[in-house]
Amino acid sequence: MKFTSLLMCIAVMGLSSDQLTAQVKASSQANFPTFSTEGHRGARGLMPENSIPAMIKAINLGVTTLEMDTHVTKDGEVVVTHDDYLSPAFMLDGKGKELLPSDAKKYPVYQMTYGQLKAFDLGSKYYPAFPQQEKIKTFIPRLEELIDSIQQYLSQTGKKQMFYNIETKCGPEGDGVLNPDPETFVKLLMSVIEKKGIAPFVVIQSFDKRTLQILNKKYPEVRTSYLVSNQKSVEENLADLGFSPFILSPAYKMVNAELVKKCHDKEIKVIPWTVNSAKDIQALKDLKVDGIISDYPNLLMP
Repeated sequence: MKFTSLLMCIAVMGLSSDQLTAQVKASSQANFPTFSTEGHRGARGLMPENSIPAMIKAINLGVTTLEMDTHVTKDGEVVVTHDDYLSPAFMLDGKGKELLPSDAKKYPVYQMTYGQLKAFDLGSKYYPAFPQQEKIKTFIPRLEELIDSIQQYLSQTGKKQMFYNIETKCGPEGDGVLNPDPETFVKLLMSVIEKKGIAPFVVIQSFDKRTLQILNKKYPEVRTSYLVSNQKSVEENLADLGFSPFILSPAYKMVNAELVKKCHDKEIKVIPWTVNSAKDIQALKDLKVDGIISDYPNLLMP
């Protein structure tokens, strides 16, 4: 079956949770990859970011983990998208017209219903920041339909179950304006994850320590990853968070042998972001990190 035909088939099937792969349903615990190869926003360097086609591309390249971002819409849908606002850099409106630079803050995701959001095209416009990106008309998916599409694809192809690394895009400055309060965000996100039965294969990451703290308290079985990009020490970042996460995920230029050792001594994995050159990838592997997040997951393959 051709790639585009398969995606159309998946989209119209209306999959239910009982159609998830047997491996997901049968597992109460799942062993995290020894080395996690993670496609950033699916495979942003190669396909439209955070789209179902990007996730399928990453799976076909052989990644262990699909990295993605989530927001919440006005009508309470958890959607897979990174920016607070629809970006003129790569979005087209429902009629295929470009958004103007002056529209940069015209379309806040949290102030739009999912019906309004889905009308926009995120994949047809040439994106100069990622010239290798394949152009395909696609849309911002709900997390629920993205999971259904991935699980059906794995079932049809016999490919190994992927991990999901899901980021909560929120912060105190955005509460009630660009995102719900963290309690509501976590509740909505976990409702989807539990409905789909994928919790054993999920890591939830965030720069917003509040969502991770809520998860640690209410859903201690769910793995968490603390995203950091600062000049603080490992000890200072962990003190800010208030507990030891499963993963510390630093900007890759923060990573050195000392950081890796301190985390490993505390049994915390180190998975840096976003690493887009073969040279940097090898340097980080030499430091014994536990995985790498890249816009070009093809570079992570042996």
